[in-house]
Amino acid sequence: MWKNLFKELKRKDHQRYLGGLDIFKYIGPGLLVTVGFIDPGNWASNFAAGSDYGYALLWVVTLSTVMLIVLQHNVAHLGIVTGLCLSEAANKYTPKWIARPILGSAVLASISTSLAEILGGAIALEMLFDIPIIAGAVLTTVFVLILLFTNSYRRIERGIIAFVSVIGLSFLYELFLVDVDWGLAACSWVTPSIPQGSMLIIMSVLGAVVMPHNLFLHSEVVQSREYNKEDEQAIKKHLKYEFYDTLLSMGIGWAINSAMILLAATTFFVHGTPVEELQQAKSLLDPLLGSQAGAIFALALLMAGISSTVTSGMAAGSIFAGIFGESYNIRDIHSKVGVLLSLGLALVIILFIENPFQGLIISQMVLSIQLPFTVFLQLSLTSSKRVMGQYANSRWSTFVLYTIAIIVSVLNIMLLFS
Repeated sequence: MWKNLFKELKRKDHQRYLGGLDIFKYIGPGLLVTVGFIDPGNWASNFAAGSDYGYALLWVVTLSTVMLIVLQHNVAHLGIVTGLCLSEAANKYTPKWIARPILGSAVLASISTSLAEILGGAIALEMLFDIPIIAGAVLTTVFVLILLFTNSYRRIERGIIAFVSVIGLSFLYELFLVDVDWGLAACSWVTPSIPQGSMLIIMSVLGAVVMPHNLFLHSEVVQSREYNKEDEQAIKKHLKYEFYDTLLSMGIGWAINSAMILLAATTFFVHGTPVEELQQAKSLLDPLLGSQAGAIFALALLMAGISSTVTSGMAAGSIFAGIFGESYNIRDIHSKVGVLLSLGLALVIILFIENPFQGLIISQMVLSIQLPFTVFLQLSLTSSKRVMGQYANSRWSTFVLYTIAIIVSVLNIMLLFS
């Protein structure tokens, strides 16, 4: 036995098998997307949900995250199998009279997203340096444009993963320092309830998590990993690890969003104090950081604003370039126009916003209105054998995706009549 063992140790021709570290080659695209639903718009929606309704709306985070996992995994399949992002695929396989209006509305959704991200960065700069909101918005926009026009996918990914880590650890660690009713929280995570007057906040939380621009972005960035698109085994391996990446990333997002609601509930709701401006939420970090809480909160908000503005800009560039049948490339004019259109128009709209906190909440609600159009478009493409071949959605997957699209549509209708 020992002789065979030493013989095996001397061998150098062992075939490479999987390896636990292989998964780290595939982690990145999912986390890049994750920052999109840990952005200033989410902060506002979650703090409003927790301060106004306690634990009652935690179920929206759970439902939204489950939806997001299914949708992100499905749209990543489209990108991996076809080599096209959602916008390119729509342009290629969907009649123009259907594709163009939907893609146009997706660009508008990206503008709404960019508005929230830039506004969050501006609020953070005001808290840190007393810079007026308008000036802060301009500074945030300029800095993000510099990042987008000078960085590659990998550099942006590394920075964003660092940002998400700082933000997530701040809020998750805080849970150990406050008095959370975990029994009630566990029940609220899985028990739907719609308190009177809560539909705007529900749709804001939903739109802030299941952001339509992120579906376009994920189908684009998942292709930044090198693999042989003609090799069936390579495709299957990529699909497998993409699911792990998506599951891990969306799980992190669920935990951080839940932590925000729980902290707002234990800090504001129990004392009957509604959150009317994002600056109030710095008190969430008082037990952990004391007098430095405001500065740390503002720094985390600035990181969230900048990193999520980067992803919304990339998404806008991807959507706009896809309309012309091109993939995202910041050196290409179509991608540049998409980025500038999203960030530029968002900046202009901010000039006319009187209540930044309410603007953040409404911007997220707008995303939920556009979402059904993107989901139905995605579903039609990923269910088509002409587009996906053998990787087209199964009947079960199609049923689940239609159910998600119908749920989002019904909630939007309920919002209109609330």
